[in-house]
Amino acid sequence: MGSCQPGDRRQGGECVGISWTGSPAGYAQPVQLPSHVKDFNLTNEKDAHSSDSDENSERGNWSNKGDYLLSMVGYAVGLGNVWRFPYLTYQNGGGAFLIPYTLMLALAGLPLFFMECSLGQFASLGPVSIWRILPLFQGVGITMVIISTFVTIYYNVIIAYALYYLFASFQKVLPWSDCFSWADEFCSKTRIVSDCNITLHGEIIHANYSFITSNNLTCINGTISYKPVQFPSEQYWNKVALQRSSGLDETGRIVWYLALCLLLSWMIVGAALFKGIKSSGKVVYFTALFPYVILLILLVRGATLEGALDGIEYYIGRQSNITKLMEAEVWKDAATQIFYSLSVAWGGLVALSSYNKFHNNCYSDAILVCVTNCVTSIFAGFAIFSILGHMAFVSERPVSEVVDSGFDLAFVAYPEALSKLPVSPLWSFLFFFMLLLLGLDSQFATIETLTTTIQDIYPKVMKKLRIPVTLGLCTLLFFLGLICVTQAGIYWVNLIDHFCAGWGILIAAVLEIIGIIYIYGGNRFIEDIEMMIGKKSCLFWLWWRMCWFFITPVLLMTILVWSLVTFSRPSYGSVLYPTWGTAVGWCMIIFCVIWIPIVAIVKIVKAEGNLVQRIVSCCRPAANWGPYLECHRGERYSHIVDPKKKKEHEIPTVSAVVYKQQ
Repeated sequence: MGSCQPGDRRQGGECVGISWTGSPAGYAQPVQLPSHVKDFNLTNEKDAHSSDSDENSERGNWSNKGDYLLSMVGYAVGLGNVWRFPYLTYQNGGGAFLIPYTLMLALAGLPLFFMECSLGQFASLGPVSIWRILPLFQGVGITMVIISTFVTIYYNVIIAYALYYLFASFQKVLPWSDCFSWADEFCSKTRIVSDCNITLHGEIIHANYSFITSNNLTCINGTISYKPVQFPSEQYWNKVALQRSSGLDETGRIVWYLALCLLLSWMIVGAALFKGIKSSGKVVYFTALFPYVILLILLVRGATLEGALDGIEYYIGRQSNITKLMEAEVWKDAATQIFYSLSVAWGGLVALSSYNKFHNNCYSDAILVCVTNCVTSIFAGFAIFSILGHMAFVSERPVSEVVDSGFDLAFVAYPEALSKLPVSPLWSFLFFFMLLLLGLDSQFATIETLTTTIQDIYPKVMKKLRIPVTLGLCTLLFFLGLICVTQAGIYWVNLIDHFCAGWGILIAAVLEIIGIIYIYGGNRFIEDIEMMIGKKSCLFWLWWRMCWFFITPVLLMTILVWSLVTFSRPSYGSVLYPTWGTAVGWCMIIFCVIWIPIVAIVKIVKAEGNLVQRIVSCCRPAANWGPYLECHRGERYSHIVDPKKKKEHEIPTVSAVVYKQQ
């Protein structure tokens, strides 16, 4: 082999070429490195978050389109698709509920989803730094991140519940299938008749059931009263799994096995995210797709059981109640379900989209993810209600008495139904494994939102210390979540969910759409999107303009006002929260949204000129707002000079070469 010349590069490691831009002062005479030394870069170090194939070498990009789409689907499709949507459907007119649900998807969910995906992809920034677009509203981004922090604390506790039940399923007999040693006198697998009306000597009298059975009499239809009993699954949930106290006032001790499950869930999250999107993007191929396999298995199994048709007819309605559409509550439920199901205004959509390549078609991505999310909700309803119908058939109860929402559906009603199936531990394992996966990929995206925010604020720290920062964040959130695995833990989980996942998100969403469309400019934002996906016709943008400029903000304001007007004191089941508990809830939501006015005031104070000039200045995009990479800025953003990057651009990039000082 001949000797290597400056500028040459050979493959196979025999010699290394030279590549640099600029000439460092005082250096010359490049010296060839030994053949065994691989290429290195003295100025543009890459962390595990980026690779050589990335368009944006500083922040990194998704390895491929599939990583991004599955991460988005995993983020949007969560536990609410399984335990909230089916409940709302049967409660609000069965199949008729799909009409307002679909309309709200088109009018509120999809416009916000498309806006946030476009925003993050355009500037390649997280939910806080993205507000270079409108510095006055940067507090909105901070609010999103703080709410996501609160939610991720209790959301991982729910994953811990699923882990506990998953481990409990590894038994020949499910521990909640009967009233075992932990049960009290109110525990029963069947309903116990207390008394009823009978006909005796031509007269109708009221008698207790023991008298009726001893005299071989028959109750009059519709007059039977039952003793208050609790099914084994309900007592197991309260007495064994949670060791639930009497209320928020009685904190009790930490439930050690729930604490261990919480620790394990955080370890899983930390392991999946230690390389950021490069590692989580691969994990979601399993966590986002396998739940569909399990749902299909549960649907097929449920559809073959006696009574399944009754459950499905109860879900979608033997005859849908169209008159329900005249009730405002139905439309409010449809709007809130779409809003929360798609995870808009949490900051996660902006964070995940910020790792896209600039010319990615975010329009088609938004539609695909939104439709997938809604179809999943409908599909999950069939799988859930087919088995609940069988439970009603076996226990000789109407379907309405076995259906619950929220925690009761996931950890009481459905486990009770599964315990009555042959090979019940298998079905129980599959169900809770599905809940685990649904929770985890949503959790991945939420933590990625927090680390993305840190990366945008402290890029050098994250470049060198990504793994310690990620693990440290998971450790901190684990300790903050320990209050939620005490004997009063379920009350804290419910309290955080009631306040933080409610009004704070609505306030952030309203301000987000007002700021971008009315202050930054809707037409200007559309031009930004066209820089990424290409020029579109006026007809194409007609629908989006109608939604962004009028329909969506009006809907969001209506939902927000409705939620405030119909506010009720939080409770868990029949347990009302103490006054101080409600006050803590209000303090949490105030802490989340207080940053919006605080940051706005700080920005105005730091600006120059009189008050009006300062406000106007803060309502204009920052000098460094625009596409992250210079090659994408075009004429519209050719003026941008990022002061933080200017110095870096002047430093030459040197690869695989050593300079000898003259």
